[in-house]
Amino acid sequence: MTQAVLLFLSLFVLSAPSLAGSLVGITSDELQALQKKGAAVVDIRTPQEWAATGVIQGSHELTFFDTSGQYDKEAWLKSLKLMLGKKDQPVVLVCRSGNRSALVGKMMTSEAGFDRVYHLEKGIREWSAQSLPLTPGCATTATCAASPARPASAAP
Repeated sequence: MTQAVLLFLSLFVLSAPSLAGSLVGITSDELQALQKKGAAVVDIRTPQEWAATGVIQGSHELTFFDTSGQYDKEAWLKSLKLMLGKKDQPVVLVCRSGNRSALVGKMMTSEAGFDRVYHLEKGIREWSAQSLPLTPGCATTATCAASPARPASAAP
C-alpha cells in the first residue's frame, strides 16, 4: 500500500464533517465480547492476507484497499450494507495492524452515517500474537473475489 494513498485518505477522512458516530479502538478481548453480543466483524484485508494468516472465526472478508492501495468506497459500502442487513448493527473492523481499519472506520462514522464502529487497534497481528483462534481465509483470490462478503465459516 502506498504511503501517498494512506496520507491522502487520512487527510480526507480527518477533514470531513463529523456526523453522529465515532470510532472506538478496542482490544482482542473487547472484540470477542462484542462479537458475542452480535457485532459484525469485518476483515478488510486482501485475499492474500486472509490466505496467509487466516481470519477471526465468524468474521466477514470484505477487502477495502486492494494490493496497490486503491479502493471503491461506494461499492464497498454497498457490499457492507447488504452483508449487515441493518445500518445500526455494531461493526468491528480488522486489518493487519490497525491502521487501515482506523481509516475505514473514520470514513464510516464521518461520511457514511454509521454510529457503532470499532476497530481492532493492533490488528490481526496482535490477535495472532495472543494465540487466539483463526480459521482459514479464502483459499484463492478468485474464490474471494466471487464472494466478497463471505463469512469466514463458509466453505471457500
